[in-house]
Amino acid sequence: MTAWTEADIPDQHGRTVLITGANSGLGLHSARALATRGARVLLACRSAERGRDALARVRAEADVEPELVELDLADLGSVRKAAEDVRERSEDSLDVLMNNAGVMAPPKQWTGDGFELQIGTNHLGHAALTWLLMPALRSRPGSRVVTLSSLAHHGCHLDTEDPNFRSRHYTPFRGYSQSKLANLLFMLELDRRVRHSNLKVISVAAHPGMTETELATNSVRARSLPAAVTSTAGAINKLISQPTDQGALPQLCAATAPGVRGGDYFGPSGFGEMRGRPKRAKMHRAATEERTAAQLWKVTSELTGVRPEPV
Repeated sequence: MTAWTEADIPDQHGRTVLITGANSGLGLHSARALATRGARVLLACRSAERGRDALARVRAEADVEPELVELDLADLGSVRKAAEDVRERSEDSLDVLMNNAGVMAPPKQWTGDGFELQIGTNHLGHAALTWLLMPALRSRPGSRVVTLSSLAHHGCHLDTEDPNFRSRHYTPFRGYSQSKLANLLFMLELDRRVRHSNLKVISVAAHPGMTETELATNSVRARSLPAAVTSTAGAINKLISQPTDQGALPQLCAATAPGVRGGDYFGPSGFGEMRGRPKRAKMHRAATEERTAAQLWKVTSELTGVRPEPV
């Protein structure tokens, strides 16, 4: 597994892939990599303008015409509309859902539905989307749900009674860590439930280690700091991080490699899982707490108003 590269992606002709946050960074590179192997790639983007730019870049390398899907994960109305759109376009036939999009460590903000922005975007929006697309996923034996987590999930435990920091002290990184831990708890609970229901859906996760994306720069920009600070943060991020094409390997491996099992978690193979070729990664023990995962599953359904799939 440590020798796996993008060249090892199997032929993707006849497969349909939906990638959230596909307008930049890991999502855009994943879209380009899968499109060049023949996948029909649906790019789910919040910004229509940036989405069109990304679509043009993917189209230039694609064997099969890529398509743009409007999706704002911080808006449950948008999530429902996007799910309906994808199910109609794909005729309820989806091979890969890559839950890639995310926000990192902004000042405390709320979504339009009243959720803390990070748990709302990184977890609740993706969980709702996954459940709403389950009919399309379960129609394709061996379909995969790839959820993007982070090394930051090691940073905290999840409070299922107050996921939105209504009564707890909020810090930007604590909120981010909680949302990335929620991603893993959800991935593993989904794996348990699809196996219990004998569905041929594979639920897996990945993390990019330290990778040069817009997340860190956007986090600084969200604080309305001077341009020089934002520029410096971007330069430091570039210095210590691996390129996007390397950082995307774990999620591409999770989405396409033969032998991937439900519940697998992939990350870089180098020191501290910060960079390198993909391998099976380590989870904090908090991610494997089945009781917490079951509580999160229930709370997520209550907050989003979406019926869990599978029940």
